[in-house]
Amino acid sequence: MRYDRSELLAYAEALLTRAGMEPDKAAVTAEILIEGDMIGHDTHGLQLMPWYLECLAEGSLNGIGSYEVVADKGAGFVWDGRLLPGAWLLTRALAQAMERVRDHGIVGAAIRNCHHTCALSAYMRRATDRGLIVQLSVSNPAARRMAPYGGTRAVLTPNPLAMGFPTSGDPILVDLSSSITTTTMTQLLAKRGERYPEPWGLTAEGQPTDDPREITERGGTMMPLGGASKGHKGYGLALIVDLLGQGLSGKGRANTQAPGPLAQSVFLQVIDPAFFAGLDAFTGQSDWLAEACRSNPPAPWNSGAVRVPGDAASARRREALRLGVPVAGNDWQRLARHAERLGVAPPEPLSRQ
Repeated sequence: MRYDRSELLAYAEALLTRAGMEPDKAAVTAEILIEGDMIGHDTHGLQLMPWYLECLAEGSLNGIGSYEVVADKGAGFVWDGRLLPGAWLLTRALAQAMERVRDHGIVGAAIRNCHHTCALSAYMRRATDRGLIVQLSVSNPAARRMAPYGGTRAVLTPNPLAMGFPTSGDPILVDLSSSITTTTMTQLLAKRGERYPEPWGLTAEGQPTDDPREITERGGTMMPLGGASKGHKGYGLALIVDLLGQGLSGKGRANTQAPGPLAQSVFLQVIDPAFFAGLDAFTGQSDWLAEACRSNPPAPWNSGAVRVPGDAASARRREALRLGVPVAGNDWQRLARHAERLGVAPPEPLSRQ
């Protein structure tokens, strides 16, 4: 089903405020979740809303108050997020970094004790539309789901890393996980009794498996990007993400006690091309590279044209603005149960497709 974006935003915001989240935090959380659905990251869109509402009710998500400033030296700052909404914390930190980057050229920030951050690609356009480069990475030191390459005991989480680059057209948006798949996808497939398309996990004994229940129920681990033969690559990325977010924020896996089951560590960086050779010089390169990739002759197994990361997201976003935001029927039904409990009337769909 598809829904009008403005009506969907009002609905999501009302659910969060009725559940106890302050209006400013509810507004930006709703916006980032719906942006996830608009760009095709439906596992990190409104599908997460019932979980967020449950977290608010049990207190593992803090909907009230502000962050603690741990350090602030202009071009770098550290916040303790106090388990506040990740969408609110990231948008605030990103806004501060973008404001300062005109003076410093590069601004970095680390946030500890941050609740779930949604889809990292959902933040990118806030920077790229201003001609800025943005990097975001997230880990959860309160959880362990991925073993180091060659090992069998979970130490790391999927540790996504994303970067957005401006062009004169659609931005280049790279958003990848250090593991082959994500925690959300693993949990969804396990709940449905479905399997991975390929062996994306390891059993507790370290054998490749396509059964996500080996991870969720039997002590197995998620396989790093690169799989059984080249997983050292994903393992390396995961280490980078862990150390940037946890090392620079001063809190991570080395600390003996996490404040909750989900207390993410975030690293973000904003770069202003104008501080270097200039924005026009940068987009001259990014435009050329994007076109060189898109015009590349497709391989025999590729049924379409070569794409640049972010192309599909941009196309889906335009379609969502034109036709309405897509929300899966089963996700809508789960949300409707919470809406009835909270006394919030859902909007009517624009279409049933």
